[in-house]
Amino acid sequence: MEVGFLGLGIMGKAMSMNLLKNGFKVTVWNRTLSKCNELVAHGASVGQTPAEVVKKCKITIAILSDPAAALSVVFDKDGVLEQICSSKGYIDMSTVDPGTSCKISEAITSKGGQFLEAPVSGSKQPAETGQLVILAAGEKALYDAAVPAFGILGNKSFFFGQVGNGAKMKLVVNMIMASMMITFSEGLVLADRSGLNPHDLLDVLDLGAIANPMFKGKGPAMLQNNYSPACPLKYAQKDMRLALALGDENALPMPVAAAASEAFKKARSMGLGDLDFSAVFETVKVLKHSS
Repeated sequence: MEVGFLGLGIMGKAMSMNLLKNGFKVTVWNRTLSKCNELVAHGASVGQTPAEVVKKCKITIAILSDPAAALSVVFDKDGVLEQICSSKGYIDMSTVDPGTSCKISEAITSKGGQFLEAPVSGSKQPAETGQLVILAAGEKALYDAAVPAFGILGNKSFFFGQVGNGAKMKLVVNMIMASMMITFSEGLVLADRSGLNPHDLLDVLDLGAIANPMFKGKGPAMLQNNYSPACPLKYAQKDMRLALALGDENALPMPVAAAASEAFKKARSMGLGDLDFSAVFETVKVLKHSS
């Protein structure tokens, strides 16, 4: 099976590499074309533009940084729309708002193409090990056709019906995760300031009802000030902004998420945007010191 892959950031590079290692023919594109070199060394072909990739491949996957990038790849000169047609499918795995997903879907389907949104739950390590959770919605036939690829990229895929539902699910998941990170950070600092060993707190949490992979995986690194990016903080803050907008659309007050979003904005203002989203811990440490 041959697929196109647009976007070779932290997630896209790992995902396209997994496809290559499992026998897929992959044609890649990235805005900075030099990022394609490692994939080429493992057998990938390179498209000079998104349009060139779509022309070559029956199914093209994209995973891009934000709504603006997702729209640009589709609508700009040499973009996806120039070559999409009735025999081709486009799968956008970016984390975007439902409105962006619907706009892309309308454009793709107006040219006869099939569209599927399929954002993923998981960051760098799950992408590298093929353990992502895929949250798809849109054209069911395209979803069925993509199942072999999804089986390589993730350990579970869901189909949520009409376009927009996958984006909504991803934003809800990321809102919960980011809000948890703030409370987790406050707990680590509170334990330390009150004379407890925060490493002991991690052990206690791991044995209780709120044990989870995020606390177990991020906690020790946070205590060592290690914020090697798996999910960059600037993208987590973007997701919080989009989730709060979704709350506004549904007239839902979300005071906890709003407060968490402010902490992530503070972290970006401190120059932490390119670090892992767990670097928001630094803002909590600053706030606790200042109080």
